Amino acid sequence: MKDEVAKANWFKSSYSQAGQECVEVAFLDGMVGVRDSKDANGPVLVFTPRDWDVFTGGVSGGAFDHPNG
Repeated sequence: MKDEVAKANWFKSSYSQAGQECVEVAFLDGMVGVRDSKDANGPVLVFTPRDWDVFTGGVSGGAFDHPNG
């Protein structure tokens, strides 16, 4: 997996401003990788496609919104 992560095509959200740090995502041989754009050589979180869909659905649905606004 390490070689695949190094060769992956990483991308940021289209909502990210130019020069702004963000998370990056890559599709890795049936998995989804996520890393911090400020540390391209740092740790990578790897999700199954189903877990990624559940997570992004939760984000879109407000499941992680701060309760105070």
